[in-house]
Amino acid sequence: MTDVVPVHDPKERYRIEPTVFQALRSPRLLTREVLAGLVVAIALIPEAIAFSLIAGVDPRVGLFSSFVMAVAIAFVGGRPAMITAATGAIALVIAPVAREYGMDYLIATVLLGGLIQIVFAALGVAKLMRFIPRSVMVGFVNALAILIFISQLVHLVDVPWLVYVLVAAGLGIMFLMPRITKVIPAPLVAIVLLTGAAVVFGLNVPTVGDQGELPESLPELFIPNVPLTWETLSIILPFATAMAIVGILESLMTAKLVDDITDTHSRKTRETFGQGIANILSGAFGGMGGCAMIGQTMINVKASGARTRISTFLAGVFLLILVLALGDVVAIIPMAALVAVMIVVSILTFDWHSIRLATLKRMPKSETFVMLITVVATVLTNNLAIGVGVGVLAAMVLFARRVAHFASVTRRIDRDEQVPTVRYTVDGELFFASSNDLTTQFEYTHDPERVIIDMSRSHIWDASTVAALDAIVTKYEQRGKHVTLEGMNQATTELHTKLSGGLGAGH
Repeated sequence: MTDVVPVHDPKERYRIEPTVFQALRSPRLLTREVLAGLVVAIALIPEAIAFSLIAGVDPRVGLFSSFVMAVAIAFVGGRPAMITAATGAIALVIAPVAREYGMDYLIATVLLGGLIQIVFAALGVAKLMRFIPRSVMVGFVNALAILIFISQLVHLVDVPWLVYVLVAAGLGIMFLMPRITKVIPAPLVAIVLLTGAAVVFGLNVPTVGDQGELPESLPELFIPNVPLTWETLSIILPFATAMAIVGILESLMTAKLVDDITDTHSRKTRETFGQGIANILSGAFGGMGGCAMIGQTMINVKASGARTRISTFLAGVFLLILVLALGDVVAIIPMAALVAVMIVVSILTFDWHSIRLATLKRMPKSETFVMLITVVATVLTNNLAIGVGVGVLAAMVLFARRVAHFASVTRRIDRDEQVPTVRYTVDGELFFASSNDLTTQFEYTHDPERVIIDMSRSHIWDASTVAALDAIVTKYEQRGKHVTLEGMNQATTELHTKLSGGLGAGH
């Protein structure tokens, strides 16, 4: 006898395997998680330093923020194996605060941003993710891959020719290594071999140490010295709100991407709450805040094969160990090795199927347009939140235009009636887009005295349609004709009864 599990059973829906306990009992899985965490930690160092410079703060701020957020999200997040740390998107949002008001106001902004994210989680904002179309998601992924690649170009301009040799070697190692073995993540092998080559042969190439000074002490509790006044709130609230929205949007989009890659479901509301907690803890220890990192998450999930919270937790722990205890070793890692890793990540992230000729021929033009406009808007603004917003807006407009043509009206004269009667049948879903032209589809002057409008094959969704029907009735009544509306379903009847006559139609 087999157990029948309901499809909607939340325990099964959100059960992600392997679990932490399964990984801890399996040497093979545990090794994969540990090595994945190490690779991510190494890749996080130059990124965190770079984002610190974007935000206009000391490199230690970004590094400590990445450590605190990675460790915190491993416990409170809703998507196992997703990496959260200091990010460029958040750095761009909060940079003006650090530049114009200083470090104390920056930390206050991060703390408030985390609090706003917790409020968003309580309000169920994460559920709005279901309204993001697949074409926007594909555009988001492709734009992300392009941005990851573009961000590496700065390390390939005005550099010694040996850098190109090392990058090419790193790419070769990462493409060949999985064919030999998948036990050790290919990015880690590439980093170790290229670092060894640079040291043994004394290659004069840019290193991680050239990116900024690494910290030498543990992060300490940081209480921002700002006056608790309305003026302070007016300064930090706009930046904190923008930070909260951008952070949630990037994190939930990244979580959905990992869901698709792993064929599992994550808890989006818990992830929103977890991001808020992680940002508050980051600010409390003098960090610059952040959100989910798509590039590092792809290294963890796709390139290294990690699947549990262990890799996320260890990424944070290894990051702290690397910069504090092994700072001298980390400093000699060639930037070329990390550039090669990020180029591979961009290649793996891009949805190549979406731009194949066969796919483009089969896909509706509107879907392709939405995907392209999402990519273009994201790349031009260097802001994923703006790109997704533009893509969703374009998808909404195109959807409304398409659905607007689904509603139709047919006219028939009933000769059998004692009183001359015309019967109109309204067919389709009626809302603001499809009901705007409704009033033009009736022959008010030529119709007989009795008019029946059959609504049995339609559904009213909004006040715009009720107002349109009121306008139609008013136009007939002004000509001394009687109109009967019939066949409405229960929901349509309730909405029409509630709103009819109170919308000012026909006046």
